[in-house]
Amino acid sequence: MPKDPVVILTALNLEYQAVRQKLTRPQMHRHERGTRFEVGTVQGTSCRVAIGLTSKGNHSAAVIAERAIQEFSPVAVLFVGVAGALWDATRLGDVVMASHVYAYHGGTSEDDGLKARPRVWEAPHGISQLASHLARLNDWADSASGHEDAPQVRFGAVAAGEVVQNSRISTEAKWIRQHYNDALAIEMEAAGVAQAGHLNGAPVAIIRGISDRADGTKNSTDDRNWQPQAAANAAAFAIRLAMELAAEQEEAAVPQDGRAPSADRPGRHVSNVAHNSTVGIMAGSVTGSNVHLNTTPQESRPMNLIAKLNGFRGSLRRHHGEGAIDEDTYREALADLDSALRSAGGNTPESSKRTTMTLRRLRGLVVDCPALMAELAPLVATAGDRP
Repeated sequence: MPKDPVVILTALNLEYQAVRQKLTRPQMHRHERGTRFEVGTVQGTSCRVAIGLTSKGNHSAAVIAERAIQEFSPVAVLFVGVAGALWDATRLGDVVMASHVYAYHGGTSEDDGLKARPRVWEAPHGISQLASHLARLNDWADSASGHEDAPQVRFGAVAAGEVVQNSRISTEAKWIRQHYNDALAIEMEAAGVAQAGHLNGAPVAIIRGISDRADGTKNSTDDRNWQPQAAANAAAFAIRLAMELAAEQEEAAVPQDGRAPSADRPGRHVSNVAHNSTVGIMAGSVTGSNVHLNTTPQESRPMNLIAKLNGFRGSLRRHHGEGAIDEDTYREALADLDSALRSAGGNTPESSKRTTMTLRRLRGLVVDCPALMAELAPLVATAGDRP
């Protein structure tokens, strides 16, 4: 694909349609396992967006999010839709942008009660800063909202579990408010998407429109009236954020002096490789040439990467034997390493992208082992630099 898209995922068709209607000529894109995405551009812009439907629940959301990341290598993944408010200060129709996500169902049951053992994922700093900037500009909401008060963007924690929360007096409702009292909203998918992003090295933003108060009024007439508006508000802010992310990507691709590549300023990089040598090159313009000094040609670089990946396998085995990584992590890491080795043998931009993405996912698996992280970092860089 000529430019990496922004991926927007939703759990419900209502949310999907709210995003889709903002795209021009969305085209079907089918994953090899049958998952269907649509890819289009935001109306009036060059911002490419791939949208997909995860269905309800963290587990399904995690699987589809990982497929989307592997398929599109996106600039970012935005999970968009509706949620319930946990506190009255958050109005119906407002948009909550997650500063961090709680997987609140982790815990241990003991004689004196259930002790919380949450997992937490923080939003990427750059996306949080950009979202805050857009909220201050306050030009993202659809003008035809139909409501007197314009929706506001609020930043705070989002709690993600495995049940529909629709009570303020149930045991679980009280437990959530006791242990996660900074959470603004509650839903059922954000933890899965956040975990998929973490394991694959992809930035994730959770954007939720408030459609109910998770207080027993869910599925009421009021809820049914607010749900489309909340989904539309979340979609409007997500699209605005996607446009800015795409614009930043385009700016990063332009030389800092603002000049386009020309005949005497080649657009492709120059790579000088020499061992035990001092090299001086002066030229006004050199085009279509390779210089190899006391070294093997660049075509051997994939083999060097393969050798280093095989060496990393030994490090994985050693740290597993020492107890630095558990059995499940070790097996998943070996599977990712085998996948990276298969794609590293290719010599195309697509195989390079697959290798890089797989190694980023592997890096997420061994994040708790600094020695393996340090060894893997240059391999990720090498895979990304391959032609």
